[in-house]
Amino acid sequence: MKKVVLTLMAVLVIAALTTTSFAYAWGQGMRGGRGPGYGNCQNGDVPGWAGLNLTADQEAKIKSLREAQLTEAKPLQDKMFSKRGELKLLWLQQNPDQQKIVAVQKEIRSLRDQLQDKQTNHRLAVLKVLTPEQQTKVQAFGAGRGFGHGKGFGGGPGGGGCGGYGPGPGPGPRGN
Repeated sequence: MKKVVLTLMAVLVIAALTTTSFAYAWGQGMRGGRGPGYGNCQNGDVPGWAGLNLTADQEAKIKSLREAQLTEAKPLQDKMFSKRGELKLLWLQQNPDQQKIVAVQKEIRSLRDQLQDKQTNHRLAVLKVLTPEQQTKVQAFGAGRGFGHGKGFGGGPGGGGCGGYGPGPGPGPRGN
């Protein structure tokens, strides 16, 4: 009898550990990412940055714009992170309050819209720094790409190495 109880306990412990590791992997994404991100390109703020032959003055202006944009976006990103945590807690309650959940979701959408507006304004400001020829190169590089899953200005496949709005390196199998 003692052997059966110990075997059963061992199986339960293994099952519990396996379940939590699978849950962690699904939440993190198959490649370890956390889904959509709101950042800048790895090599700058414009797709095809390397082929633009920027002057030192242009690089300095773009760097200044990027730093200002990151400074402005940080509080919104922090607040959105906090609201997502709040939303998770609301959903985990014994009797989730629909009105509270809907209100927090509205706040998250508003924050996301504000972040996207800031990113759009930033990209437009960066384009103003470029010459018409450089702008044409950027437009040619980004032709046919939009925002969202798949090809876009995100860090996902076809995103031009950018971390703007679009899929990050791994929304989980649930689609995040």
